[in-house]
Amino acid sequence: MKLHFLGTGSGMPSKQRNVSGLALILPKQTWLIDCGEATQHQILHTTIKPRKVSAVWITHLHGDHVFGLPGFLSTRSALDGKDPLTLYGPRGIKQWLELTLKLTGSYLGYDLTIVEYEDGDTFEQDGHLVTVRKLAHRFPSYGFRIEAPARPGTLLVDKVRALGIPSGPIYQTIKQADTFEFAGKTYASKEYVTESVRGAIVAILGDTTPCENAFVLAQAADVLVHEATFMQGESKLARQYGHSTTVEAARLANEAGTGRLIVTHISARYQGREAEFEAEVVSGFADSHVATDFSEFIVGD
Repeated sequence: MKLHFLGTGSGMPSKQRNVSGLALILPKQTWLIDCGEATQHQILHTTIKPRKVSAVWITHLHGDHVFGLPGFLSTRSALDGKDPLTLYGPRGIKQWLELTLKLTGSYLGYDLTIVEYEDGDTFEQDGHLVTVRKLAHRFPSYGFRIEAPARPGTLLVDKVRALGIPSGPIYQTIKQADTFEFAGKTYASKEYVTESVRGAIVAILGDTTPCENAFVLAQAADVLVHEATFMQGESKLARQYGHSTTVEAARLANEAGTGRLIVTHISARYQGREAEFEAEVVSGFADSHVATDFSEFIVGD
């Protein structure tokens, strides 16, 4: 998996940071996580193809996370996107989007399925398992734990050859089937293949203050994407507006045993103070990164 940040600012766009938008690049498909105003403009500066987007996941209905959605969906249609798309969001997104498309006379030339999730829901999309949990914001906001499928184990070639089995299609059968036959005998495949490898896990949180569900989503994740709207010196403002600080994001990464922390949703008040902001994040969790628009990160191997 690869994370490609399209917007890393909070509230409203600035010259340095657009509002929330994130692409998750999968082996054969692309997902969008939130789609703030001008997300499709940001996509124009990347190699992302709108017609390859198979799912959009919305963390919450604040405008800086959804106002780019009608435009993106319409552009996907105009670019001859024919494959179905699934939109996942909190209650209310179906009414808002369908009314917007209707009143603007927008036509989508593909099947759009809208799923309104609830706290605790799980979904399988493009072979990936997604768990949804409600967070603690001043408006209903959610986070996602995305687990890639496990990778098959490696064939123990020397052990297979010891049975007298030459190279050929049977090697693939051994890796994929529970049993295989050779020379009139049946063997258990697990004895000739290493254990499967756990797929990469990424936790992506919407706007939130520290809460238990954030820990549940982030536990042992390879990458945690966490908002850090404010530095610790503005912790009172963070609490007033339902956001987290740099220190709180780093604390969660430590407590949850996260491999890497990437912070986003950063207030424009820190323009010109980027080094100070980053230093506060890294001091709390060594493998930390401050996302910028168009930055990319690999999740897993």
